[in-house]
Amino acid sequence: MAKTVILGAGIAGHTAATLLRKYLPHTHEVVVISPLPEWNWIPSNIWVGVGAMERRDVVFPLAPVYARMGITFRLGRATALRPEGTADFPGAHVEYTPDGPDATVARESYDFLVNATGPKLNFGATPGLGPHGGHSVSVCTADHAVEAARALRESIARMERGEKQTLVIGMGHGTCTCEGAAFEYVFNVEHELRRHRVRDRARIIYLTNENELGDFGMGGLHLKRGGYVTPSRLFAESLFVERGVEWISRAHVRQVLPDRLAYETVDGQERELGFNFAMLLPPFRGVGLTATNRRGNDITPELFAPSGFMRVDADYTERPFEAWSPQDWPATYQSPTLPNVFAAGIAFAPPHAVSRPLRSPLGTVIGPAVPRTGMTAGIMGKTVARSIADRIRHGGEATLHRAPFATMGAACVASAGKGLLNGSAATITLYPLVPDYARYEFGRDLARTTGEIGLAGHWLKHALHHLFLYKAKCHPLWSLIPE
Repeated sequence: MAKTVILGAGIAGHTAATLLRKYLPHTHEVVVISPLPEWNWIPSNIWVGVGAMERRDVVFPLAPVYARMGITFRLGRATALRPEGTADFPGAHVEYTPDGPDATVARESYDFLVNATGPKLNFGATPGLGPHGGHSVSVCTADHAVEAARALRESIARMERGEKQTLVIGMGHGTCTCEGAAFEYVFNVEHELRRHRVRDRARIIYLTNENELGDFGMGGLHLKRGGYVTPSRLFAESLFVERGVEWISRAHVRQVLPDRLAYETVDGQERELGFNFAMLLPPFRGVGLTATNRRGNDITPELFAPSGFMRVDADYTERPFEAWSPQDWPATYQSPTLPNVFAAGIAFAPPHAVSRPLRSPLGTVIGPAVPRTGMTAGIMGKTVARSIADRIRHGGEATLHRAPFATMGAACVASAGKGLLNGSAATITLYPLVPDYARYEFGRDLARTTGEIGLAGHWLKHALHHLFLYKAKCHPLWSLIPE
């Protein structure tokens, strides 16, 4: 019997766990360790954050699903890896802190390990950022989104009383990722203000670390329209202008105060921006896992990048931005030093940025990190599950499955306002995920890179919300729904 332990139950971890349970006989054990008792369909948090959905619409308890599937569920936070065991606990294991006020460190042995812990929401990187003692709200979790909706309702109520309001939405640090979530949220807020007939009393500002609108941490993209090739910057800017949303790009937030924020731009300007409502996303870090060998020596730097994310089969050699290539990105998500350990989703360390990072005269790095969520996280989770299942069934020399990150295709449906009759969403597909200028003039295949916005996109996003919740709950035929 083999035991596989998965750390985290987000999209990547949940996908890996449920597919391993499908692929393997029940004589093999699948264990999930997660600090959260619920699964959250994070792409719909933006709708919770404007009051268009309830919290219960985007979460469900994990324990009943795992019990039905035959997956062991441990509620707790993983803290350390012991890949060679310890003197008092031989064999590879992970240490975790179970949920509860009097909990002590527990240990779980493993034959295979999947690090799918996702990110630490690093609100502390910017003083005053975030809902936990800070002065801004977030939509990173379902609970954050509930608080964001409450704050937005208060702002709308003031506008209904005739007050003017300034709403700032975007990135709370120069190295943030997931610009897509802020993009969706700003237009859903704008949509709600129009629905409440208070749009004329609101100034909406989008604050981003992107080099230009439409970058999204992927170096932007190009679309072929009417025989012309158009950069995504124009696609995005046209929507901002149409909706009357201002924008500030290439910006790093230095501090968030109760009614204003201080920021700098890549050209060296230092400014303040007043606000009545601010939704600012935090930068991500690894969750802080440590590792030691059998002798107790710290091997954390060997397994993890300085960011705290796990090193996998990527090329992490230091080199200038221009010298990177798509071949540097991982394909199997296997640790280069521990063949029975994998990392999937946000937990793996990118070898480099896809969007060119810039630096201000003050030395501040301003540039978005590449997103590794949603569809890509699901694909990574499935790839890792297939590799582990094959190695359990056929032995340690079984060929690993591959899903090269650089050559993945990706699809994104970005909501621009919820409503079955008046909603809209931008539907974007791109291939490959990492631009390849050696193969394609504009870095990507223009035949497979598309972008449209309209009501049909909203219907698609609404359908995907229900489809992926159905899949995550492992209802009949769940595995037929693609990642």
